[in-house]
Amino acid sequence: MANIESVKGRVSPEEWQTRVDLAAAYRLVAMYGWDDIVFTHITAKVPGGQSGQEEFLINPYGQMFEEISASSLVKIDIQGEKVMDSPFPINPAGFLIHSCVHEAREDAKCVMHTHSINGVAVSCQKDGVLPISQQSLYVLASLAYHDYEGVALNDDERPRLAADLSDNIFLMLRNHGLLTVASSIADAFLAMYIFEAACMVQVRALAGQRELIPIPDQILAGAKQMKEQVTHGLGGMLAWPGLLRKLDRDMPGYDQ
Repeated sequence: MANIESVKGRVSPEEWQTRVDLAAAYRLVAMYGWDDIVFTHITAKVPGGQSGQEEFLINPYGQMFEEISASSLVKIDIQGEKVMDSPFPINPAGFLIHSCVHEAREDAKCVMHTHSINGVAVSCQKDGVLPISQQSLYVLASLAYHDYEGVALNDDERPRLAADLSDNIFLMLRNHGLLTVASSIADAFLAMYIFEAACMVQVRALAGQRELIPIPDQILAGAKQMKEQVTHGLGGMLAWPGLLRKLDRDMPGYDQ
């Protein structure tokens, strides 16, 4: 990949930190094998924007997730139009789902969407996420579903998607994939890690063709009650520094 000119001196320190964290999230998605070549997105709100004038960062369309850096991210408005010069294109259709969530949820500082094999597999199952693992317990405490309406190109789908998501952290897009929403990039990534783990466990458990042990209803109800009481972050910052150290060792360059 050709050298990319740094934009560090052209943006605020807060935006640069968001760029570094978002680029790290893209590379971590690649590292964990959840990427779909170049066909999904993670978006983050640029700090400091005024209501109605929010700006967002998105991947340069065509770059592999493992190649994305802080400087290659593209800054756009809520319509998906560039607001800062960039040599890279974006996929406006890919921003439809993300813009809908960012508009509907003030707390949606980061929206992460994947087409992982395990996630899509469970999204095709009528019963969705089953209460069979500790990971699923956390997901089920804040999970919504959105029925498939074809490739996300139709603006008419936006209000239905926002209504289905409501105030939840996890959204399963039927026949499509997974989505997480959080007030930080670190929390959105940790939520996706848990979501993906729940789906992976479910796929493997069902493949074993043995009777499954469901989590008792009273425990599930307790988890949902806990979700209603918890208003702080998901704890993503507990894992985030270590994840960045792992990137520094195995996939450096995201912070350029």
